[in-house]
Amino acid sequence: MFAPDDPLAPPKDDIAEPWQASTLAIVAAMVRAGRFTQTQWAEALGAALKHAERSGAPDTDETYFMAALSALERLSAETGVDAIAQAGRKAAWEDAYRRTPHGEPVRLDRTEGA
Repeated sequence: MFAPDDPLAPPKDDIAEPWQASTLAIVAAMVRAGRFTQTQWAEALGAALKHAERSGAPDTDETYFMAALSALERLSAETGVDAIAQAGRKAAWEDAYRRTPHGEPVRLDRTEGA
């Protein structure tokens, strides 16, 4: 999805957390599905990174991925993902994560947060 020299590409280090990989996978899936364009993604991510910088966030991988998540949430809302449904799904994932034993995959029942 990103060219190797793209300044908006993920950090060069390995992705540290599964949620970070999931965030980028969701972005790629939404671009492929036509929910938003790569240009819209680049603009939203750039705005989120600028906001993080203005807020004094350190220039770290964690800041990048938090900005990516923020940009994804904003684009989702702008492109018709119901905010109430999105909040319910997010709460269901958080609950499932808390119930999952360490080292086990998080499983979300399809009916949770729907």
